[in-house]
Amino acid sequence: MNGQPLRAAIIPVTPLQQNCTLLWCTATMRGAFVDPGGDLPRLKAAAAQSQVTIEKILLTHGHIDHCGSAGLLAGELGVPIEGPHEADLYWIARLAEDGAKYGITGQPFEPARWLTDGDEVNVGDLTLGVRHCPGHTPGHIVFHHAQSKLALVGDVLFKGSIGRWDFPHGNQQALLDSITQRLWPMGDETAFVPGHGPMSTFGHERATNPFVGDAALAA
Repeated sequence: MNGQPLRAAIIPVTPLQQNCTLLWCTATMRGAFVDPGGDLPRLKAAAAQSQVTIEKILLTHGHIDHCGSAGLLAGELGVPIEGPHEADLYWIARLAEDGAKYGITGQPFEPARWLTDGDEVNVGDLTLGVRHCPGHTPGHIVFHHAQSKLALVGDVLFKGSIGRWDFPHGNQQALLDSITQRLWPMGDETAFVPGHGPMSTFGHERATNPFVGDAALAA
């Protein structure tokens, strides 16, 4: 295990190739799925292969590709859902409708716990901090494990890009503020798992990102 307290595996799901993350505590082998949008047999097989006992589901936001099957999986595994922020109730309520539009299973659900800025979630012996990062959706949150220098940022930030803000209740300025005020202070060396595409670090994005890099924002 290389002495790392946290391990993570990225499993792309749904036709939208959304990055579901299986993360777990190496001391207890208890874990969570972050944003299990679909393809549940593949997710359950990944947990079994890694010998991880899933104890909860964590959600960054309410879009179909991130949480369409979260309620189904929670029911099958008998585990609670934590997140997103309650401001994403709008999106969760329309999961069935959006699922039909995208050809993805969508089932509305009620999380056991809505999350807000400054909250903490526990996975095994791990404690992850929660930051509210609106803009892509009003209730979007980010999970941060400071000890591992790892953040799970959903659709706020991508390698070389940022999240869309043209959906209902999206807000471009809120998105930019979330990135610069909530993500950058986590440190340049912090790696992040985006909702789609490859991982990067905040430092790399500050140096190169055409939307929120330091040079772009200074222009």
